[in-house]
Amino acid sequence: MRRAAIVAPARTAVGSYGGSLRPVPVEQLAAAVLQAVLQRSGLDGARIDDVVFAQSYANGETPCVGRWAALQAGLPITVPGLQLDRRCGGGLQAVVTAAMMVQSGAADVVVAGGVESMSNIEYYSTDMRWGARSGSVTLHDRLERGRERSQPVERFGRISGMIETAENLAREYRISRDEADAYAARSHQRAAAAWEAGRFNDELVPISVPQRKGEALVFQRDEGVRPDTTAASLAKLKPLLKDGVVTAGNASQQNDAAAACLVVAEDKLKELKLEPMAWLVDWTATGCEPATMGIGPVGAVRKLFARTGLGFDDIDLVELNEAFAAQVLAVLQGWQWNDPERLNVNGSGISLGHPIAATGVRILASMLHELQRRRGRYGLETMCVGGGQGMAALFERA
Repeated sequence: MRRAAIVAPARTAVGSYGGSLRPVPVEQLAAAVLQAVLQRSGLDGARIDDVVFAQSYANGETPCVGRWAALQAGLPITVPGLQLDRRCGGGLQAVVTAAMMVQSGAADVVVAGGVESMSNIEYYSTDMRWGARSGSVTLHDRLERGRERSQPVERFGRISGMIETAENLAREYRISRDEADAYAARSHQRAAAAWEAGRFNDELVPISVPQRKGEALVFQRDEGVRPDTTAASLAKLKPLLKDGVVTAGNASQQNDAAAACLVVAEDKLKELKLEPMAWLVDWTATGCEPATMGIGPVGAVRKLFARTGLGFDDIDLVELNEAFAAQVLAVLQGWQWNDPERLNVNGSGISLGHPIAATGVRILASMLHELQRRRGRYGLETMCVGGGQGMAALFERA
């Protein structure tokens, strides 16, 4: 079976909810990173066999965002595209789906990416298709509704949303508010230090954002990083649920962003004059209780290490998506591992943001560039997934 190479991973900066990227629809975000990947790799767009994009909050304005992005980016009309969704794991799933296409021989070159514009998620109604004869109709917020309906109520009961799942983990693993705030502060401090040192420069794709007056804004810096964050400043925030641990400060943000890479068959690299950054070694997905969805990476990593024969001692960098500080701390307990020198070294969802389907590829871009700087061998990426899933993928530096 052919190895799948990761080539030219890139990402936009992450926009805050309702922030600088609010005027930019998902198709433009996706097309921008797709074009950047082609430009950086020097690949002729006609050589692309497929475009696989994740979007967790799909909308009727941009159906099948992979195909739409291919057309928006100016690729030949013969290049197809598809859209997939594994919620928070969607971006990583796009990469491994592209890799399976390459490994099986179904394709030689695939663009894999993820995109989310949480600022532009729709409101919708299920009352109007056949008409409402009288009275009021309901408009659902797709963002909130997607979190509330992440599992069958008939089987699992009502779960108010992802915050509740983090609080469940905080109780089960006895995680205190102080511990959660301390971890969140560290995330912001690390992200700020990474920006100060220029560690994100090589992976960033600038986005031109039209303004009502004056010249377009060039957006190229993660908008949610707060360098002055401390555990003491976070301690002043009220919990989101009564007597809870989770606050707006120790939870991930709602964001807008896109990220993409090329996934290329090993035997085509020389012909196409492409330089790989890494190889996909293996990946896993597993399920867990929806009420404690954040613990998903524990089972996924256990399964991955059993298949590869590797362990944490073999890993140079670990990226554990920060949905909530309590969730991160619970997973670390479940792993029985915690090495700050290898874990989320440049920040993650709490500081950089969590643009759901884009996050997996954003993490990959950041991790591979850091792995290259450190000249490490293995990078481990893990995701917790709404609805009760976990993902893990192992990459080896080329």
